[in-house]
Amino acid sequence: MSQVLYVHAKGGPPVGHALTRVAGRATVHLLALSGLPVGVAEDAARLCASVVTPPRAEHRDLVELITARAREVGADAVLTFSEYAVVAVAEACRRLGLRGAGAAAALARDKRLMRATWDRHGVPQPRFRPVAGLAELEQATIELSCPLLLKAAWSAGSTAHQIIDEPGRARHAWHRSRQVMAESAQLGFAEMHVRGASEDFIVEEIVTGRAEEWFDGPGWGDYVSVEGVVVDGDFRPVCLSGRMPTVWPFTERAGITPAAVDSGAQRRIVELARQAVDALGLENCGTHTEIKLGADGRMWVIETAARFGGAMTVPQIEDVFGLDLVGMFTDQLLGRSPGWPARTLTPADAEGATGSLVVLAVDGDGTPWPRRHLDSSTVVRKAPIGAGSTLSVVRESSLPDGSPVPVYDPAGGANTMAGLCLLSADRPQSVVRDFTALVAALPDILPVDAAEEARA
Repeated sequence: MSQVLYVHAKGGPPVGHALTRVAGRATVHLLALSGLPVGVAEDAARLCASVVTPPRAEHRDLVELITARAREVGADAVLTFSEYAVVAVAEACRRLGLRGAGAAAALARDKRLMRATWDRHGVPQPRFRPVAGLAELEQATIELSCPLLLKAAWSAGSTAHQIIDEPGRARHAWHRSRQVMAESAQLGFAEMHVRGASEDFIVEEIVTGRAEEWFDGPGWGDYVSVEGVVVDGDFRPVCLSGRMPTVWPFTERAGITPAAVDSGAQRRIVELARQAVDALGLENCGTHTEIKLGADGRMWVIETAARFGGAMTVPQIEDVFGLDLVGMFTDQLLGRSPGWPARTLTPADAEGATGSLVVLAVDGDGTPWPRRHLDSSTVVRKAPIGAGSTLSVVRESSLPDGSPVPVYDPAGGANTMAGLCLLSADRPQSVVRDFTALVAALPDILPVDAAEEARA
């Protein structure tokens, strides 16, 4: 049987979901660079031929660590679904002569290189400047038009985002973003291969979206993501995922599969995604391309990743389209011929719709909750959802029952989430409707943190 080295780190689809599907295609050897979620360790011991958790000191030369372990187990393929390990795994695959994202993997990870590549290829995107210090940021606020968005070049999950509405705010934004990146690194949400990556930033103009011109119903965000894969350099778009409006400044609250745009709009969105992915020169990898939707059909590419979408994007696609992306990608790396869709799938191809909601301590308009609450699975029983909808809690991505819901930190982004809910419904608009109602009801559903209020 084929041998696969699975490199696990923070981020990506739930490791329990992915590990099960890789194990269905090959003998799995797990290299755990981050701790496994509660409950997954037992599954890993059952599903994997070996589980190795190297001490942090060995992470210094990550490519060598991965390469050595792959040789020890005789790996026929090496894969990861983590944003933070993509570059290291791509380089290890190159050394081993195995299929992988290729030498261009860093272009889909470092936002500075990504944007510069798109600039050369004429890909529509917001105006930007790479910044390596406060002086460069201050100069960029003069050259570009405020408001601007400062973000870390190697971050994910909207971490360290800061809005600069006038040049005088540059200094505060710079120090706050660097502080958050340092805190994220302590939590394991940081690039694992490139040293000093937390010091690299990019600043860009904020473009204005018009969700109402792209979606028939209310409650949608003004951007979508094109989920796909690159097969030996050929981009294969799979489907589109939609969003609810972000929480200020740009923290994602919910993702919905499929995105309810019409066929003409989907074709134009996919072609822009193809232009962006092709420009990067990737070889074999999943892709997740975010595109902002503006007025009068205008679009801008925000970013592309050389891996599948994180959170529940992959399970959502499997739920509504019946496609096991993880298993199919494993087959691809092993030289088999998985049946990737011949065209981009649409809402008409879907069996209902599925969405995932991040539990954050803010109302629908982004206003922080006035009281502290505790995370609780009672949300499933009390949620005001439609009669045909079903709701569950993603345990692997949620705090244990009774844990205090973190205070929302705009700069921390998804780092301040309390949990993740998964909802299935008859159509995409029903998911948006139910999630809108659930967000409004959460402060009434979740128990109050009496101990915290007493201390306050």
